[in-house]
Amino acid sequence: MPDKFQFLFMGKYSKGRFLFLLIALMGLMMLSPILEEFVRLNILMDIFITLVFIGCISAISNTRSTVFITIVLALPMFLTMWLPGLEKYTSLYLLGNFSGILFMTFVIVSILSFVFKEREVNANIIYASIVTYLLLAIMWSFIFKIIETLQPGSFFVPGHILDKEGTIFTYYSFVTITTLGYGDITPIKAASRAFSAIEAVIGQIYLVVLVARLVGLNIAQTMTKDIGQTRDKEK
Repeated sequence: MPDKFQFLFMGKYSKGRFLFLLIALMGLMMLSPILEEFVRLNILMDIFITLVFIGCISAISNTRSTVFITIVLALPMFLTMWLPGLEKYTSLYLLGNFSGILFMTFVIVSILSFVFKEREVNANIIYASIVTYLLLAIMWSFIFKIIETLQPGSFFVPGHILDKEGTIFTYYSFVTITTLGYGDITPIKAASRAFSAIEAVIGQIYLVVLVARLVGLNIAQTMTKDIGQTRDKEK
């Protein structure tokens, strides 16, 4: 008997799964810091991260086993985030960040699998491609947090920049993956410099490969339609 999860996520609801995740990610990037400045609610960031988590599950979970894997991988991350005071314990903080890396990696690989299996360019595949790029940046923010925890002082952060629970590394990761490079936060030690360079290279490779993939699919799709229309006219 087919898994009912397949009907839920692979049917009509699947069309908007990546759009919901994209909206949640944009909220995490834009709305939460803006509202935090005006409302002074530190919990807003956690709320948007939770929405991203829900969006990730809905985007990739077409079976019970996948739902179980995603929850298990993300559980330490959310315990560290939601239980106050746990960030003071280095081992638990590192466990939460490792959990974030594993969770994001699993989601990214699952979405990329979907992207490269598709044979037509549509809105869903474009949303999935954008979401993957944003999730890559978030995944790397966990890596930078681990580096700074294991080697304090790996990054130079100006004193006027406020850092709430390591959110500054999310900003730094997006600046790095886009190769924007404002220079306000600087990698100092060898590990931080190396991983920053790797993220920048991966970000550019992803864009090149993705654009080539989408353009190739679009050309093939157009040629197939033209051939079909030509045959219809000949008949």
